[in-house]
Parts: sequence; C-alpha cells; structure tokens
Amino acid sequence: MTPSSIRPLEGRTALVTGGSRGIGAAIVRRLAADGADVAFTHTRSGEHAPAVVRDAEALGVRALAIRADSADPEALRSAVDLVHERLGGPHILVGNAGVAPFGPFEEFTVADFDRAIAVHARAAFVAAQAAVRYMGPGGRIIGVGTNLSERASVPETVLYSTSKSALLGLTRSLARELGPRGITVNLVHPGSTDTDMNPADGPDAEAERALTALGRYCSPEDVAASVAHLAGPGGRNITGTSILVDAGANA
Repeated sequence: MTPSSIRPLEGRTALVTGGSRGIGAAIVRRLAADGADVAFTHTRSGEHAPAVVRDAEALGVRALAIRADSADPEALRSAVDLVHERLGGPHILVGNAGVAPFGPFEEFTVADFDRAIAVHARAAFVAAQAAVRYMGPGGRIIGVGTNLSERASVPETVLYSTSKSALLGLTRSLARELGPRGITVNLVHPGSTDTDMNPADGPDAEAERALTALGRYCSPEDVAASVAHLAGPGGRNITGTSILVDAGANA
C-alpha cells in the first residue's frame, strides 16, 4: 500500500474499537489511507494487531494498538485517554467491537445476555461519553451495527439483534444532543460480510446470498468505505441515521 494523494482526514485521529481483524481492521486501514492517525482496541486477537499497525504506518500515519475489552468500562475510558495522550483527539470514534451470540434463544443464559449488551450497547455509550470530552466541531461518532436490527431475515439471531438494536436509539438521540456542538453520530449496518466469523465460502453462505438483491456478500472494505465517507467531509451533514451495507438484503 502507498499513501494516497488525496488525504481528507489528514490531521485527525481515529479510534476504532475491535480493530485488529475483519471489518474493524479494514476500517483502520481505510481511515489511515485517508490520512488519519489511527488507534484501535483488541482483546484476543493480539497476533493480528502488529500487522494492522504496520499497514497503517506504511501509509505515513501514526498507529497505536491498545489491548482493551469493550465489556470493561474502565478499560475503554483508559483507551480513549491513551489515544488523546499519544495521538491527540480522538476526533473520530468508530464503535466496531462485537461478539456473535447466535443460536436458539432458549439456550442463552442471563450471562450471555449481559455480555452481548455490555459489548454492543454499553460499550458504545461509554466510549462515546469518554471521547466527546476531546471532540470539538467536526467530531464524528460512528457505530457498526447489523442489518438484522431492522429485519429478522434469519432465525437464531435474537440475542445478536437485540443487543445491536440498542445502537439505533443511541445514534438518534445522541445525534440530537451533540448536534449543537457540531458532532455527528451515525450507524453503519453491515449485512453478510466476508470475515472469519461469516466466510463467503461457509456452510450458510449460499442461503445468505439468496437473501440479497445483488446475490453476493459484502467485503470488509465495502463497510469501511461507508465509514470513511461518514468520517470525512462528505459526512458533515449526515447525522442521526443508519446506512445499510448489505447488498440489498433488507430491500
């Protein structure tokens, strides 16, 4: 990879939670390509983090990997403070960290429910609360949800959909509250995306493709492109809304 001649995010710092693999890593790389200094959190994927840092630095920006569990509020707050100390900002916060609790709803425990809510809903609230202390006009908060929040197209997604759906309310209400400060808040809803969690050659892939209008999976880079648009100049008047990146699955 080589630095782009067009760097719309130069001079800005982004923090991406859950940024060492899959969609999160693609977002880190895209924001770096657009000129932002980038930091990202990771938990059990530490072996992938150094490669993401190297890729970002090869694009001429500063990069920082932080080991922090999004279910731990203090760890999240500390991560935001560390980004501010080391890189400045953050001017852009992308809440991507997630878990994948799929299965029959009767088999889930209260602990499973609490974990999903903590990683998806509480983490988004805590990280935003910590980050806005350092944001001025032009700040961006972008969540990564799921198209399953808006349409239950497949079974055994109750806990995943429920915990991710909280991001809809957070996005809309926070956009109203932070709008007067010039900070936008938006949500990107990926559909079936080719990651290690849901590979495009997996056992359910053909059934998932059949649900889409375009007959194909999305790539992590597809999702990252929408995040980058919202983070950049083109997103300055987009707030309080969600964008589907799902090949038309919810059409």
